[in-house]
Amino acid sequence: MSTATQSTIETGTWAVDKSHSKVGFSVKHMGIANVRGEFTDFEGSLEVAEDGTVKASGTVAADTVDTNDAKRDEHLRSNDFFGAEDNPQIRFESKSIEGDGDDLKITGDITINGITKEITLDAEITGADTDPWGNDRVGLEVSGQVNRKDFDMVWNQALGSGNVLVGDKVKLTLDISAVKQA
Repeated sequence: MSTATQSTIETGTWAVDKSHSKVGFSVKHMGIANVRGEFTDFEGSLEVAEDGTVKASGTVAADTVDTNDAKRDEHLRSNDFFGAEDNPQIRFESKSIEGDGDDLKITGDITINGITKEITLDAEITGADTDPWGNDRVGLEVSGQVNRKDFDMVWNQALGSGNVLVGDKVKLTLDISAVKQA
């Protein structure tokens, strides 16, 4: 863990508000178009200590992948990809958060398909405010990418053009609204 200096996130514990957040991804299909998806069940938190130390963590239910195609989603849940039956959660735990102001670099361990790798995510604090019910909120936009082969997701199909059905690079996008806990 490390310090994110001059952050607009106040000291305390912040829980991700699922109803106002999204955990998404995109990957090239046939080398020509992006297929986008999201996970519908997730949770996460930010812990900001008095000394400015920040810790971020989150989990995603792998079997809640949704790409608007039931057959594709079932394939993504299989051992060819997420192995959701044996590895029901995708997990992230920060090791360091660095930055100045509202632009942060979050480095941590991500576990997908039972395999843990280090990743660095870019995060932007998009604002903070108090909602009409008196809850303090903070918004973040987080992005990064992984190579799916690093997580033993190697299934693919070669196409006559020389392209493959599924790209290796997976872009991650998180739109987060977090609520300060009492």
